[in-house]
Parts: sequence; structure tokens; C-alpha cells
Amino acid sequence: MAPSRGPKPLARNLHTVLESHKGAVNIARYSKGTANYILTGGQDRAIRLWNANSGTEIKAFTAHGYEILSITVSQDNAKFASSGGDRSVFLWDVAAGVTTRRLAGHMGKINVVEFNEDASVVASGSFDSTVRLWDLRAQSRQAIQVLEEARDAVQTIHVGPTFIITGSVDGHVRTYDLRMGELRSDFIGHPVTSVVPTQDNQTYLVATLDNHIRLMDCSTGKMLNDFTGHVNEAYRCRACFGHAEATVICGDEKGQIWAWDLVDAKIMQPNPPPKVHSKLITWTEHHPTEAGEMITASADGTVKVWRYPDNI
Repeated sequence: MAPSRGPKPLARNLHTVLESHKGAVNIARYSKGTANYILTGGQDRAIRLWNANSGTEIKAFTAHGYEILSITVSQDNAKFASSGGDRSVFLWDVAAGVTTRRLAGHMGKINVVEFNEDASVVASGSFDSTVRLWDLRAQSRQAIQVLEEARDAVQTIHVGPTFIITGSVDGHVRTYDLRMGELRSDFIGHPVTSVVPTQDNQTYLVATLDNHIRLMDCSTGKMLNDFTGHVNEAYRCRACFGHAEATVICGDEKGQIWAWDLVDAKIMQPNPPPKVHSKLITWTEHHPTEAGEMITASADGTVKVWRYPDNI
């Protein structure tokens, strides 16, 4: 009899630790393409640029007056946008290390910012329950569109080529079809903290504050799979896909990194995983091109770069 195929072990090697932040790190984003740089932002109001290979801090960006909650990087890595408690979107020139624009209009802290493909538009989602779209080519500093359908704080945004997906504490994932002018709302039933679509935009991964991560069908709103085992009840713990979208990965409030097989939703070994951060893991992101690398950011003030001997 052939042995049964259980979930394979998740072999994880700590490559380097980035630890210049004072207080919680809320966000860690890879640069685009093959360039191996990381931008991190945290409670200490600083954004830091790192070399992921050496763990060396290259530059600090210090213009925010409040904690950093979100960063988005342009495709050419020449600029990025950030947001947080300031209630303004900050646009940055990476080489110069300075802000080039500040976009004000939200009435509360801004939980998330995301560029479109060519970074000509940036979307921002706020504690004030609105999403604002800003045209960065225009001279005007007013938002070109305000999405007001959410009934609670907007925590996550994905900007696609012809659509925008938002997730709110009101328990809804909303998909705005910009070409058709249509809105589809999927009621998940629990506060939504992250939404990550697959590359083909057929399904999306949604993390909610009920210890669940769900794989949803974009066209029907039907749940296709449910991933559980981790603890996520009170804070944003971003989930993501692993390499080639074959796995689902998420850090939790106990400082553990969980991984599941995408198809059968089985937890990959070790189960339960060891505690790798001393406090909750706020953000998990897989490298955009490298098969065996990912990062985790934590409330313990560190960002850790992980590398895998196997492509997972």
C-alpha cells in the first residue's frame, strides 16, 4: 500500500533580522521585481529601507508625525506612498528621501494605501469608513472619487487593472468594477483585515477576526476553502499566498507562522508551528519573484527574513 500523502513539512530558515524600529512594526513591503529591498514602517513613525540579503539599513524616511500603518511601492521602485495616523497620504521619492506630495481629506487615520499598476493613482482606506482615489498626474490635491459604501473602518485595498477590492471591519468585501460602474458586496460576517487576490483574479484570500482565512470565488462570492488553526481575533494579521499560490501563509497573535496547503487546507508541518516572534505577527509577505523567501513583521519591533530550502 502506498503511503498517504500528508502535508509536507514547512522547512523554514531564519536568514536575517531587521531590528532598528522602536515599538511595533505594522508593515513590511518588498520592492518590486528582483530587487531585494524591504520597506518597513512602525509605531516609531519611521519608514526604513533595508537590503534583504545583508540585513543592512540603507535609509530612514522621517516625515510622519504618527505611527505608520501602510506602505505601497511603485513598479519601478522609484517612489512609494505611506499612511498612518497623520490622516494624510505621503508620497516619497526614494532616491531623494523626501516627500513630494501630501494628500489630505480623510477624517481619521489611514489604514491602507495602494498604487494602481503604473502608480498614476493611489487609493487610500481609512478609519473614517471611506476609500479615496487620488490622481497623481493632476495638479489638484482633491480626491477624484470617494467610495462611501463601508459602514466601518476600511482595513485593506487591492487595486486591479479594472477593479478595486476593499475589506472593512463591517464584515464586507466590496468589489468595484470601474468599467461597468458596478459594486458587488460579499458579506463575510466578521471584521476583514486583509484581502489578497490570486494572480488570475478568479479568487481571493480574506483574513478575518474570527481565527479564519477563507478562499473566496470572485465571481460568485462562494467560499471555496477555509484555513484555521491560527489565533487572530483582535489585530490585523495579514495573510498571503506562498510560492506559485500553492500554499497559504499567515502569522498570528501568538507569534507563530502557519502554513496550509491551498487545495486541501491541511496545516503543513510542524503543527503547531514554533513561536518565532515574541509578540503578534502583524504582516506576512512572500517575495514577488524568489520562490523561497518571505518576511514577517511583528509587534516585537523586528522584521524577519525567512528562506526555504524547498519552494513552497
